[in-house]
Amino acid sequence: MALDFLLLQRFPEPQIARFRHYGWHRPAFTFGYSQKIAAIRASLPAGERFDLCRRPTGGGLVDHRDDWTYSLVIPRGHPLEEQPAPHSYRLIHEALAVALRAQGVAAAVKSAPDEDAAGPAGICFERAEKSDVVRASDGAKIAGAAQKRNKHGLLFQGSLWRPAAGAAVDWDQFHGDFAAQLATVMGLAAAPAPWPELNEEEVTGLTERYESPEWLEQR
Repeated sequence: MALDFLLLQRFPEPQIARFRHYGWHRPAFTFGYSQKIAAIRASLPAGERFDLCRRPTGGGLVDHRDDWTYSLVIPRGHPLEEQPAPHSYRLIHEALAVALRAQGVAAAVKSAPDEDAAGPAGICFERAEKSDVVRASDGAKIAGAAQKRNKHGLLFQGSLWRPAAGAAVDWDQFHGDFAAQLATVMGLAAAPAPWPELNEEEVTGLTERYESPEWLEQR
């Protein structure tokens, strides 16, 4: 979470977007910046050990124990960064759905909210919202995301629930296909990039902040 935020704050190449996929060392859950910690704790599985972190972005509680996690940083001034949040959300998820369909997954972008979907964000994969990626056959949620915009650009943090996508997905191939689709949507060329040289003291300081009880329980 800290590194995602620092990529937004200290992005070294303002004309280039950065996409990355990452995993988790231990079972983990994350939740949106504005969520109340009491409600989050009440939704967590009992009797299990896992890491818990408040994200810099919005959204509900996300279970990362069997997901495919990614982030996308789009610098300020890019046409996609300047779009309203619902539009950027839909376009990125359309790119993800195309990459899944290349794997034989019948994925689609949810076109409309459910009539009874009003209320606060809950556990991410229990209910699909408008523009989430779902299975075309039964509407089960495959992927969701959360966004944060500031003066530096747009941070998009996404999660794809592997069991909903199915066992036949080649995740390495999906990674490449998704990156290529994102590049097409943004009008950029997809290419590997070295990890930026971030200030180590800043990385350590922000990581400690995200690990602190004060950050976790601020609401």
